[in-house]
Formats: sequence, structure tokens, C-alpha cells
Amino acid sequence: MSDLRQPPDPQGPQLPAGGRPTPAETDAGSPGRPSPVGRLTATVDRLRREVRAAQAEADGRALIELAKGILVERLRCGPAQAARQLAELAGQAGVTPLEFAVDVINQAARDRVSEVTEAFLAATAADARPAEPADGHSSAVRLRAAESGALAAHDTQAVADSLLEHALTPLGAEAVAIWALGTDGSLALAGTAGFPAAEAGRWRHVPPGVTTVARRGLAERSGHWIRSLAETGMPSIGQHHHPEGGRVAVPAGTGGRIHGVLEIAWPTPLDPAPPPVVRQIEALAELCAHTLETYGRHHPDGAEGPRVLPEVTELMDLADGLHDPALVLVPVLDADGELADFRIHHVNSRFLDPAGRPRGVVNGALLLETYPVAAGHSELFERIERVHATGEPYRAHRMRLTALVDEVPLAAVADINISRHGSSVLLVWRIEDETARLASLLQHAQRLGRIGGFEENLLTAEITWNGQLYELYGRPVSDVPVALEDLPAHAHPDDAVAIGRFLRTLLHHRRAASTAFRLQRPDGVTRHIRVVAEPVLDSDGQLYVVRGAYQDISAQHWTEVALAATRDQLAHTEQQASERNRLTLQLQHAIMPPEQTPLAVPGLDLAVRYRPAETQHLVGGDWYDAVVLPSRLVLLCVGDVAGHGIDAATSMVVLRNALRGLAVTGAGPGQLLSWLNMVTHHLTGSVTATAVCGLYDPDRQTLRWARAGHLPPVLVRGGEAEPLPLVGGMLLGAVPEAEYQEHEVQLAVDDTLLMYTDGLVERRDRSVEESLAQLLKAARTVPPALDQQVDRLLTHSRSDTDDDTCVVGIRVAP
Repeated sequence: MSDLRQPPDPQGPQLPAGGRPTPAETDAGSPGRPSPVGRLTATVDRLRREVRAAQAEADGRALIELAKGILVERLRCGPAQAARQLAELAGQAGVTPLEFAVDVINQAARDRVSEVTEAFLAATAADARPAEPADGHSSAVRLRAAESGALAAHDTQAVADSLLEHALTPLGAEAVAIWALGTDGSLALAGTAGFPAAEAGRWRHVPPGVTTVARRGLAERSGHWIRSLAETGMPSIGQHHHPEGGRVAVPAGTGGRIHGVLEIAWPTPLDPAPPPVVRQIEALAELCAHTLETYGRHHPDGAEGPRVLPEVTELMDLADGLHDPALVLVPVLDADGELADFRIHHVNSRFLDPAGRPRGVVNGALLLETYPVAAGHSELFERIERVHATGEPYRAHRMRLTALVDEVPLAAVADINISRHGSSVLLVWRIEDETARLASLLQHAQRLGRIGGFEENLLTAEITWNGQLYELYGRPVSDVPVALEDLPAHAHPDDAVAIGRFLRTLLHHRRAASTAFRLQRPDGVTRHIRVVAEPVLDSDGQLYVVRGAYQDISAQHWTEVALAATRDQLAHTEQQASERNRLTLQLQHAIMPPEQTPLAVPGLDLAVRYRPAETQHLVGGDWYDAVVLPSRLVLLCVGDVAGHGIDAATSMVVLRNALRGLAVTGAGPGQLLSWLNMVTHHLTGSVTATAVCGLYDPDRQTLRWARAGHLPPVLVRGGEAEPLPLVGGMLLGAVPEAEYQEHEVQLAVDDTLLMYTDGLVERRDRSVEESLAQLLKAARTVPPALDQQVDRLLTHSRSDTDDDTCVVGIRVAP
């Protein structure tokens, strides 16, 4: 039957390329005769070749017709004359009419294709890599054919094949991928060319938030240009085939919307591209955007089909079904096809304008004209533009909306929801309800303050509690609230008097009242509660409602109890410390009074001073002594026990008395300090101290002295003041046994020798060396009397370290 229906082929049966029919194409009963399946296969092949030839001829014919139109406009002639002129000029140039038509188009428009052709010809001339023949006419034809093929392609896969074959291979590219941008921010592989099929299968879908080369291309208007993919470490399709190759990812968008990304791969590192190449790739990305806008991407099952976009009417129906105010926005493009504004195409019945304008005023107006402040700090217009471009929805909580009415800004706070549906945008806002917000704040305040409110109607006996009050009482919400008159039954018996006073003031005297009591809950927990209430009178002055609140003050109560106990303990501790300091100070003053009667020594003036610390509770361990021994030698010494308080004061008494007793032996100052070190180490409980000990011989006018970790005395002679040599000697009590060097100084008439403790020179804001230099400067001024000189030193050396100060001064009299 198929032989009867099939008209005879004048050229005879068509054979495969090998010249012999395949077994599937040959009838099994009649060897050598084509089967119906073979005839159908041959027919499909023939028709396919004819379609390809027709498409190529149509592409060429479109270019020729375009060139004829340009000649009609330039030469002011008719179509027939333009066709003859085109044929004559092509013959004179020695090229085909199609190639000459491309030249005419390029010269007239100077578009991106011709510029890329020139850039490509220059690149191939300087590039050592093998390339196709640098024929400007054939290259321009290929590039123009790529654009025609992309516009006429039936899906994005065909667009990818056409771009790689006609436009990108001459530029050295090896593969191309077209990504479609989903509404959730994901990327789907819509078409590839040059990549292995397995690689394309692995990269069919990229979830939102995953950083890839294509994702980076979405963030930059001019695209993301990568010299070498390996240098970035960024994942992308085909990254393992040529890892050192360059990549380019350019956003594909039209009319302010981004539909996807065009990604191009090179086998070698990519050098900076000239501007013509950049513009050509941007133009190719725009072609991809047209295709992505018209046709859908591949479905998971491999089928293809056009993407069904909701119509504006469907979006209007969706907006009308929402319970929140909603606006349907459609894009408004300028003359260059760029997004300029959005028109408010529809507002639903629940729409509330922040400025109070009716729906008719807003409906149909431009967004920026209606809400000009949307392009300011609120960033509302920018968010809408971003959603329209990428399709990613946007939500914001408490965004400020500002509308200008008669040049007066009126602001409102709203929750915003923006989503794209097809080519339109749905804007939903929920204006914040001030009453609901204040009620929510009140609930939170009651929860944080553990406050429960109530209202009791005395006429109907109706009692209303809020949920927080049930929680305070430890009762379920289903229980009957407790009346005010029944309050004593739920309180501690010891609080009955206070509650009775509260109820009499409130119910009988009809005045606001409050009281605190211990609430005994059903679960056995006792809480400290404060209740405050006020009466509400009717128009006749009769009491009919009582309103009030309970507050759990248990934490406050126990805090007050703890604070009261702490205050009592602190007062007791302060009293003990004050008594201790008083006794310590009395002990110190009893042993070393601040003023002492001068010691009578023939041929020697002697003055001693003691200045206690300014803070009385910091009683120190500074001490001094000046006494005439039985040998008629004068014992002069100053010392400082480490620390403050009664321990330091008692240790000072031990050392002072011990040194007096040891000095009676007639030993020298070095030996006295050695013995005193043993006393300090063994008998004073790990006390350390410093000291200077001297023995003055009035007959010879000499002073033998030694030091134990203390500053040496200062000698004032003839208007000069210098410290005595720093002889060796460690502080007292550090080691069980120690030796101390001695030094003897010969004094003359009017010489002054000063011994002192560190309170005279120590300062917080300067070093000891600086303070000592200041002391020497003050000591050079020698008043007529020794007492005046010692007092002057104390006056000009105010201590700021809360330490005691002792000074012993001797002057050789004439």
C-alpha cells in the first residue's frame, strides 16, 4: 500500500552514503529493494537537507534585501534599480552579491559585527595559533549569520550551537553555556555547545546561593572576565577539561530584566579583550536574553516547551484575592529599551495609600510620580527593580514608606513583599496597625514585669483576668477567677490585717489602694505579690467596677532582704575596721608621736619629723629613732616595714625596740643591722623591712652608718646636697643571715645630714631618680634653723602614694 501512495521518485531510490541500502532499509523478501522504512528515512534526510538549504538561502536573501533597502535610501532609487546596482557593484568587486551586501550593511550601520570582524582580522594576523582564513567578507557573513540563526532558533540549544559555530569559534572560544535564571535565584543550564554531554548533565541545575562563574556574572553589568579559571578556584561547567583557560560570564537581559547568563570558555588564558569584542559578546548575551524570554528551559525529563507566563489579568485576580494591600506594576521602558519606571496597573480593593489618597488617584499612575521618595533612602524602587531584573523575591520587615502630599512628607511603616510574575511585579505591603502594636507592647511589658490585670464588676459579680494573672496565681485558664473579697483565703494568715486595710480603703472609702502580701498558690509555692486597684464610679457616684493589677515582686522582696543583710554586715565590718584603725593609729602615735621634743646633744642640732598617711585606714610601718647611748654615741635610724595596718605597726614596734636594745652592746651599725635581720626573719612572721642605722660620735664629729635596702642619707654642705655612697646591704628579713657594709663620713661645722623614708620621694607620676633630684634641689636651700629646713622639705614633697614619711636631720653646731 505504501508503494501505491508514494509517488515515483524521478531520480530513483535514494541510497545511504555508502551506496548500498542497510538491512533495515531493505525488504527481507526482496533483497536489494528499499523497504517502506528505508524510503521514509531517505525522504526525511532529503527534506532535512532542503530545509537547511532554504534556511541558508533565506538568511542570505534577508541580507541582500536589507542591502537593497540601504541602496534605495542612499541612492534615492527604486527597488529594481537598487537590485541592478547591487549586482553590478558585486561583479566589479569580484565578490558574490551576498558578500557585497554584508559590506554595504556594515558600512551603513558600522554595527558590532563589523567591528568584531576587524578586531578578529587584526587578532588572527598577530596570533600564531591556526585559524580560519582571514577573509573579512566571509567572517562578516558568518557573524551576521550567527545573529540571524540566533533570532530564528527554536530553542536555546540551537542558539548555543549557532553562537559557537559562527561567532565565538573565530574568537578562539571552545565552548559556550547559556544559563536561565529562576525566580528563586537558581541557575538552570538552558543550552550548551562544546562541553561534553556528561559535563552538561552534571551542571543541569545550580541551587541559589552557590557561587559559580555564572553567578558572578549576574552581579556585574559588564560581566565577569576571568583570565584563568584555575587562578580563581571557582567552580563552573567544564572546569576539569581546560582549567587554565579563560572564562567570561555576561548577564543576558532585555528591558531591565535579567533572564540568564551567557558563559564562554577559552582553552588558554584570556588576555584583555578590545572594546569591539566586549560589545560583540554583550550583543550575543542580549540575543540569548530574547531566546530565554520567549522559550522555556529544559524540563527535568528532557522535554522542551515554551514557558507559560501569567498574564497581567491573572496577576490582577491574584492581587484581588489577597487580604493585604497590593499593587500590580508593569515596567515602563525608555527609547533605548532600558527600564525607566513602573506603572501602577492595578490596585486591589484592600489598598491603603499611606497618604490617604483614593484608589482612583493611584491606579494607572507611574510609581515614581506617585511615590517619589521611593527612590531615596527607603530603597523601595531599587528593590522592585532588582526583583524585576533577577526574579528573586524580596521581603522586608518594618520598611518606612513616605508619600508626598502637597509637598508634605507623610510616612508609614509597613512589611513589604515583592515578587515577579512574568514581566510584571506584585508589590504587597501591610501597614503597621498602631493599636495592635501597642497591644503587643503591653503584653510584652506585662510578661517582663510579671504583671497581671483584672476587672471586677461588683453589680454582676463578673470578673475578668488576663492570661498573665492566671499564671501568677498558678491556676489554669479554665478556673474561676478569685474575687477581691476572697483574697484573704489565698494569702498567708499573717497578711490578713494588711489585706483587710486594703479592701476597706478600696471598697468602703472608694479610694485607690495598694498592699503587698504572700500569695499561697495551689501548687504549694508562696509568692510575694503587690496588688494595686482603683474604684470606678457610675454617673450616680455609686461603685460598680474595680480595676487593678497584681505584680509578682518575689525577686524584689528577696533582693531587698539580701541587701538589708548585706548592709548590716557591711556596717558591722566598717565598725570593726574603724576600731582596728583607731587602735593602730593610737599605737603608732604612742610610740612615734608626730612631734617630739628635740634631743639634747652637745655640739649637735637634731630634728625629727613624722608625717602619717593622709588616709587613716592606711596606717603604715615607717619608724625613726634618735637616742644617746651609754657610750655617749648617738643612735640615729629610720626604717620602713612593708605593708599597712596593725601587722605593719606591731612589726615596726618590734624592730625599733630590738634595735635600741642591740645598740647598747656597743656594736657598729653593720653588726646591728645583721642582728636586726635575724630578728626580722625569725621573730616577726615573714616581715620584710628597710632601714638606715648610724652612730654619731660627738667628740670626733664622725658618722658611721650602714643601710639595709634603704636610700642612703643626704649630706648638705656649703650650698650643695649629695647622697652618701650606696654601700651594700639587702633588705631585712629576706634571708636568715646577711652582712652589711659600713661607711664613715667626717662632718664639719654647719654640715647637715638627712635620713628619710621613701614617702618623702616616691611619686606616681615620676621615677625615683627624678624625685631624688627634686629633693636634692630643695635641700640646697639651708635656712638658719634645722627645724625650718626639715619642715620645708616636708612641705615641698607632698606624697601621693598614701605612705608615711619619717625625716631625721642633724646639723653640726659651732
